[in-house]
Amino acid sequence: MTKPKLLPIEETERLKTLGLAVIDNEANAVFALRDRINDDFARACGYMLACKGRIVVTGMGKSGHIANKIAATLASTGSPAFFVHPGEASHGDLGMITPQDVVVALSNSGETAELLTIIPIIKRLDVPLISMTGNANSNLAQEADINIDVSVEKEACPLGLAPTSSTTASLAMGDAMAIALLEARGFTAEDFALSHPGGSLGRRLLLHISDIMHKDEGIPVVHEDAMLSAALMEMSNKGLGMTAVVDKENRLTGIFTDGDLRRTIDRKVDIHSARITDVMSRGCKTARPDMLAAEALQIMDENKINGLLILDTEDKLVGAINMHDLLRAGVV
Repeated sequence: MTKPKLLPIEETERLKTLGLAVIDNEANAVFALRDRINDDFARACGYMLACKGRIVVTGMGKSGHIANKIAATLASTGSPAFFVHPGEASHGDLGMITPQDVVVALSNSGETAELLTIIPIIKRLDVPLISMTGNANSNLAQEADINIDVSVEKEACPLGLAPTSSTTASLAMGDAMAIALLEARGFTAEDFALSHPGGSLGRRLLLHISDIMHKDEGIPVVHEDAMLSAALMEMSNKGLGMTAVVDKENRLTGIFTDGDLRRTIDRKVDIHSARITDVMSRGCKTARPDMLAAEALQIMDENKINGLLILDTEDKLVGAINMHDLLRAGVV
């Protein structure tokens, strides 16, 4: 495919104007929702807070896509939810809805046939029904226990046909509900991480130093009576750019790093005859194995170092970690 030629200035400006008009239209539609955060909104949230089962979100077509996103947002912010396609609901998926659930149905017109078909069954289950419609006088809005008004003055589509501002308004209202419920439940960042263990936030909030640190034979360590040459061999073998120095009880007395090696060479110290205690650094930064890996990263950043030695509650050496470990774990 050949790349298109640069557009004339007039066409470029026209396209920018059209794009800005859409953004302005949808922004106005969202801003108009401020007046609809009312008692009905609070009552709808109350139903969902009291729900003992799941929040079932449903919608057809473009409203279905928005409903699916709202269900996903609810589920990831502490309100168990899932999406049910209304067309499939009439062919068996209604069995997924239990009397313990709450149903949220989206339809801009409020007259979507697939939704109206399943309303009697939902009513028979005595399940609370919350509708989000652009027409408060529609059949869906009238059948619902609570209707949330998500009507818009006009669609951003110049033909007034493609759902644009209406779907944006519905999505914003769904987000408002989800975040209001999140706050009401006292949902925390740690709770969020538990449902997102594969994401960067999950790794930062769930991954502990003990999960990724080098242990046992993987720890670079020499005793106080070691020669510098032996420490260099240990550093080379373990590949962490450092080695711990411990006493007979495995308590840390110092550290020797790549930086210490450069300084040692600058001082023209004989690396074959020097003892490790003559050139090591004392009072190095350490961490505990139960600390978050993100805390290790913070310590390294603040002190401009590339590695940490890990001590237990008795200050005995139990691990080592460097910046490459944090990178591999996705913490950085």
